Amino acid sequence: MNVKRMWTRHHRSNGSNGSSRQLNGQIPMNRNHVFDSHGPDVRVRGTAQQLFEKYLQLGRDYTGSGDRVAAEGYFQHAEHYFRIMNAMAQAAQQSQQERAERLAARQQRAVAQTNEGDEDRQDQDPQPDVREDSEPQPELSEG
Repeated sequence: MNVKRMWTRHHRSNGSNGSSRQLNGQIPMNRNHVFDSHGPDVRVRGTAQQLFEKYLQLGRDYTGSGDRVAAEGYFQHAEHYFRIMNAMAQAAQQSQQERAERLAARQQRAVAQTNEGDEDRQDQDPQPDVREDSEPQPELSEG
């Protein structure tokens, strides 16, 4: 029996055909990425912004009730999601900058190609037909 066929039969496929990009274990995230968070004694689901605000509020609540240890745990969770938000913002800014650089390079290449095309056409265009045997034209005087 074909070993490769056995392997695919007994192992789950992730739906990719091998042509997808490898992201080295990193999940591309955007502002709307939803996280499942397991806090000190609560499970919360939401975006990084929502989780940051939720844990920050829980930390404030526990600070107000006098439980400094629980408050610190929630503040640490809030800090974690704050760092995630900053990382996502930095990645988005870098991506936007790279996109702008690619666009500028593409526009420069297009202008260069257009200029080359114009030069080629000028070289290929024949000069106006000037006949040596034609008589000079009289000059028109105004008046």
